[in-house]
Amino acid sequence: MSMATGTDTESPARQLADSHDLIRVQGARENNLKDVSIEIPKRRLTVFTGVSGSGKSSLVFGTIAAESQRMINETYSAFLQGFMPSLSRPDVDRLEGLTTAIIVDQERMGANPRSTVGTATDANAMLRILFSRLGQPHIGPPTAFAFNVPTRKASGVMSTEKGGRVERSVVRDAVYQGGMCPRCEGMGSVSDFDLTALYDDTKSLNGGALTIPGYSMDGWYGRIFSGSGFFDMDKPISKFTKKQLDDLLYKEPTKVKVEGINLTYEGLIPKIQKSMLSKDVDALQPHIRAFVERAITFTTCPECGGTRLSQEALSSKIRGKNIAEACALQISDLADWVRDINEPSVAPLLTGLQHILDSFAGIGLGYLSLDRPAGTLSGGEAQRTKMIRHLGSSLTDVTYVFDEPSIGLHPHDIERMNELLLQLRDKGNTVLVVEHKPEMIAIADHVVDLGPGAGTGGGTVCFEGSVDGLRGSDTITGRHLGDRASLKPSVRPSTGTMEVRGASTHNLKDVDVDIPLGVLCVVTGVAGSGKSSLIHGSVDGRDGVVVIDQGAIRGSRRSNPATYTGLLEPIRKAFAKVNGVKPALFSSNSEGACPACNGAGVIYTDLGVMATVESTCEECEGRRVQASVLEYRLGGRNIAEVLEMSVAEAEAFFSDGEAKTPAAHKVLDRLADVGLGYLKLGQPLTTLSGGERQRLKLAAQMADKGDTYVLDEPTTGLHLADVEQLLGLLDRLVESGKSVIVIEHHQAVMAHADWIIDLGPGAGHDGGRLVFEGTPADLVAGRPTLTGRHLAAYVGS
Repeated sequence: MSMATGTDTESPARQLADSHDLIRVQGARENNLKDVSIEIPKRRLTVFTGVSGSGKSSLVFGTIAAESQRMINETYSAFLQGFMPSLSRPDVDRLEGLTTAIIVDQERMGANPRSTVGTATDANAMLRILFSRLGQPHIGPPTAFAFNVPTRKASGVMSTEKGGRVERSVVRDAVYQGGMCPRCEGMGSVSDFDLTALYDDTKSLNGGALTIPGYSMDGWYGRIFSGSGFFDMDKPISKFTKKQLDDLLYKEPTKVKVEGINLTYEGLIPKIQKSMLSKDVDALQPHIRAFVERAITFTTCPECGGTRLSQEALSSKIRGKNIAEACALQISDLADWVRDINEPSVAPLLTGLQHILDSFAGIGLGYLSLDRPAGTLSGGEAQRTKMIRHLGSSLTDVTYVFDEPSIGLHPHDIERMNELLLQLRDKGNTVLVVEHKPEMIAIADHVVDLGPGAGTGGGTVCFEGSVDGLRGSDTITGRHLGDRASLKPSVRPSTGTMEVRGASTHNLKDVDVDIPLGVLCVVTGVAGSGKSSLIHGSVDGRDGVVVIDQGAIRGSRRSNPATYTGLLEPIRKAFAKVNGVKPALFSSNSEGACPACNGAGVIYTDLGVMATVESTCEECEGRRVQASVLEYRLGGRNIAEVLEMSVAEAEAFFSDGEAKTPAAHKVLDRLADVGLGYLKLGQPLTTLSGGERQRLKLAAQMADKGDTYVLDEPTTGLHLADVEQLLGLLDRLVESGKSVIVIEHHQAVMAHADWIIDLGPGAGHDGGRLVFEGTPADLVAGRPTLTGRHLAAYVGS
């Protein structure tokens, strides 16, 4: 017996499969990485740290996650690959031990106005099935409750193929039930056009009557309008007949022949509805958004009351609520409502729906509602919404990649996020996290610190090991990891107040507050407590208020810091003035563009389902402009050499001598002020890190004239060392006579404030109240709120 027992408990020889416990990266050179070689333990939580722009995202997202996704895509058939984005192989010598990568990034969710929190997760789909089974009166299948599906009616002959034979039957008034409101087409609002904002009726079309962005009579629109023959291009619009005006504004798509080419003419209003109103207004380019806000008024649909649904869908109810009312509930309340439904016939469906709703609450998003438009979620809320589907997943040995999951989280909420990340790891997954917050770095099993600087000054591994090892290292992160801000010995006195009375936007409960002016005021509180509702609902839009929100910078490979900040404009004019030529010559997007690559600097070769090959243009050698343009100089440098300069070099170059350009120097000063002195003027925006984009946006919008600046979480993407620089910038703004209001969770910013406004005590309908206003010292001394307790712990009181 003892021998048998000894044989049973003898540990078997280690299997070869068990030896694959590392992800090995050798010679990574993506973006600014400098031949990085590293080993990352599997089934552990690894945090990547380093200053903003040091190469963290290039290593984690651009190399490890990108190669994993590319290899998975290659397992699909060539036919399927034709519909998928073609990914090129990262610039790396060797990658071993990769597993399936699931990326949970901080990109805002799609800006499609039809997308809601419910449609972005599986919650709406499950609710629709639930109402189609249990709703009374019964009105049809799940599509009858979908606001994106219209009701269709058909009559005629229907063919059905069965066993190789075709059966034909006559169908009379067949109804395919959808849930879309016919009046607003499932949008929840109807648009009304101010015709005076579309055209000047005293002018003719050829005379420039149209005031719609992009509708120039010099291009294709002019040729289609004149070739259509529907109206006289030289007659003032005020003299059009009723038929001509109707054709101009409302005509359905109609085939016309223009100069021998078949084209489609369509009235202005349906054209605008398709090209501009089908997108989220906030996602439009600034000049188009300004036009839409000026020319079009949106009002709640009178037929569906903003619910987006048809009257039939609204008539079907479960326990006294229709699907619109259920979706409008706070998710934590909806979970309780679903929990009370006891119906064995749909028990598996209720269990699945209950799990999704409880996951929202568990991840700190219980204060949202399913009908909340996805485009209105902050970066942090969007990232956590994407996490929902992974929390209950039974997958293991997957690599989860997170990009700053602490964004938008109060210190109290960070503890909950830490628990979720550890849960994913404990299920046998590899968790890779790019992060700056000390509270999240502290839970790491393994830390990789990149740097030492940003841009060309970074791209190397400065440290890898344990958190304790990082704390004792001499890296920038190691030195700042134990930083604890101290409260200021004295605060600045306010110069006045901005009164807010009866604020009731979203979950606010008639909040009355006086926001001090001439000081640094921080608005804080747990996620969903009503901070953004207070500021954006009651402060934004007042005279002299400049709001710098969390919206992502939009730009293609052609956009760079010089174009985004408006810096290129004075530079081009300076070149043109000195050389006696047109400014357009010095733009790679205009007359000066290299004809071979059209100003892109690279040639793209499409290889079908294989990755598109990108090669440097041989004609301009990547400089983007024609060779003749490079002969014109300013201060001894041509335009390509100027765009290769860093912000710091350019600041010195444009400060004196022949190249002295005050307008350019002013923009460069702001870029240096936010800590982007190392950034090249011509570096494509697509290669910038999240923290660099945030600061670039800050520098650009600081040019807006105003007395009060509102910043929404400006520490997003910033390293502990960068936060110090940001605080210096905020101090300089206040000292120059401006008022600064910051919505922020970072304790270092709270400690540095002159005045704190704390909302809470909870999120959603548990928040929306003013729980504290006063100095940071008073908040720490009394510790009356969650924020007070966390701030006291941070400053060591």
